[in-house]
Amino acid sequence: MTPYSELVNQRFADGLAAVEPTGEAVEGNAFLHQLFTRKAVRRYTDEVPADALLDLLTAGALCASGKSDFQQATVLRLVDPAVRAQIGAMFPAMPWIGSSPAFFVFLGDARRLQRIGELRDKPVYNGSLEGFFNASVDAALVMQTFMLAAESVGLGCCPISVIRNRIDEIAPLLGLPDQVFPVVGLCVGYPAEPGHVSLRLPRAITVQRDRYDDSAMPEHLDRYDRTRDARHAITQQRATAKFGVAPFYGWSEDKARQAADPEGAAFPKYLRAHGFTLD
Repeated sequence: MTPYSELVNQRFADGLAAVEPTGEAVEGNAFLHQLFTRKAVRRYTDEVPADALLDLLTAGALCASGKSDFQQATVLRLVDPAVRAQIGAMFPAMPWIGSSPAFFVFLGDARRLQRIGELRDKPVYNGSLEGFFNASVDAALVMQTFMLAAESVGLGCCPISVIRNRIDEIAPLLGLPDQVFPVVGLCVGYPAEPGHVSLRLPRAITVQRDRYDDSAMPEHLDRYDRTRDARHAITQQRATAKFGVAPFYGWSEDKARQAADPEGAAFPKYLRAHGFTLD
């Protein structure tokens, strides 16, 4: 197997020395190697994963950790071709949403706990910010576990957060009641091309000890932008009419432009109209 030092450098390229770990549990660990080489996949073969496999992966995903054993995630597999087509048509820039062999929606389900309270005659209100947050995290953990399990059997995945941008149209298509909301969609299928390992931010920014300190971020970020550009340059600049054409267009410029035009404006309004006060 590829040495961990090489895998870490491929993923981070941040100049930090990687000491090769030893021990039976670590050496040749397939799961750890999978983590460092995982990729987002947006192009798939026509082969549809077997239902038995997808059911197994879903069961495995639901073994993920959850807040206080409340189990506030629901996994919805979308198989109706007409509904798939409707949702895919909402996002023409992302054709993989409609064309991927399988598509799931991972739901934050705050409704279930509140219903349990009603069934057991207890005063449970789960539409607070805490209830929303816990259900969101539970759904995200289940989604990430599903992805890792899927990738371990040769499938590729691509998370789809933009479904929240059209929440008022998508929620009725999925039959979502109050206090149940989509956290993320997920395209799933067998990869049609190898893809590439995306370079992550240097650990000098993202891994810290004892106290938070981002004072050195500018210099590390500049170095990261240059290194990432040399590997996989961004070929199209966003919002040039608004921000102009940058002489150098790195990851941080791209993400700053993307975040300057925030998504999901309809989502808070939808939540407040469907069972959440978010207090």
